[in-house]
Order: sequence, then C-alpha cells, then structure tokens
Amino acid sequence: MMKDHKEKKWKMRVSFDLDEVLFVSEETHQTEPAPFFPLNLIFRERLRLGCPELIRTLQKMDYEVWVYTSSFRSESYIKALFFFYGVKFDGIVNGHRHLKEVQRENRTMLPQKLPNMYRISLHIDDETIVCSLGRQYGYNAYQLNAQDDEWKEKIIAKAEEIRRREFSDSKTPFPDAPDQDP
Repeated sequence: MMKDHKEKKWKMRVSFDLDEVLFVSEETHQTEPAPFFPLNLIFRERLRLGCPELIRTLQKMDYEVWVYTSSFRSESYIKALFFFYGVKFDGIVNGHRHLKEVQRENRTMLPQKLPNMYRISLHIDDETIVCSLGRQYGYNAYQLNAQDDEWKEKIIAKAEEIRRREFSDSKTPFPDAPDQDP
C-alpha cells in the first residue's frame, strides 16, 4: 500500500526587525496595549499598533512571517512576548543565530542582516544601511521608521508585488536554507 505524500508547499517569507519596527516608543508611535501586570514588568517593549493583526493577516495570506533582528534577545523571550498578543512566528533569527549561521568563521565582516540566507523574500527594517544593502547582497527590503497609519497596507502591497514578480510562475526549485521549527 502506498502512502499519500503531500509535497511541501513553499511559502514566501517576510521578516521584521524588532527595534523601531515592531517595538516602538509610546512617545512617537501608537502602540498596542501593554501586557497586564506582572507581565508588563517583564516585557517592557511596546508593539507598534496593528502589529499582531498584520502578522496574522500575512500568515492567513500564506506567507511565513519571521523575526530577523540583530539584537541578542533570546528566541524564548521573543516567542513569549508575542504569545501574549496571539502571534506565533514561523522563524526567528537573532544576533546569536546570525553570528553562528551567517557570519560563522568568516574573517570579513558581513552585514548585520542577510535575509536571503534564510530564503526571506522581503525584510522590513528601519535602518537605511540594512535596506540599501539589499541590492548589493540580493534581498528585498522595505524601510519603515516613522509613524505611518497605512504601514500595514504598504507592507502587504510590497509583499504581494514581490510574490507576483518573483515567484508566481517560477518553476525553479528554491535553494536550501536554514529552516526553523519555532
């Protein structure tokens, strides 16, 4: 008897930086409500208003959503904080993982983020240098930094544009990349 094997469907990956993208200051941005006591003492970061909704929307639209941050917050900390908001990421790359898997023993200092090493098709960041290195290193980036009431719609539009442009008719297998089961 033959077992019915389903081919694993490839999903386009979108990643977000944490600081100044998902984590923002209450003084400069609208934010999600803080976690209730005592979690607000553990999780001091505040999420940009609409962040949980955007992540869930992208996942419902068949995107994988990752965190790619140069910060050294632990994966467990990131998972626990976003769990409070009902969000589960498909992958997390923090500073430790980047150094281990991307920088490795390379004597030449590589950029602080290389999303294409994880098959990430779109990376959202606030840093001009990270976004500008996309062309040189072969990844798509969207710069987000100021308060923008239409930020969610703009990111979805950019993700859809990239998915249509690069992957809608692609018959090429996607390269192997480090995967993660969160």
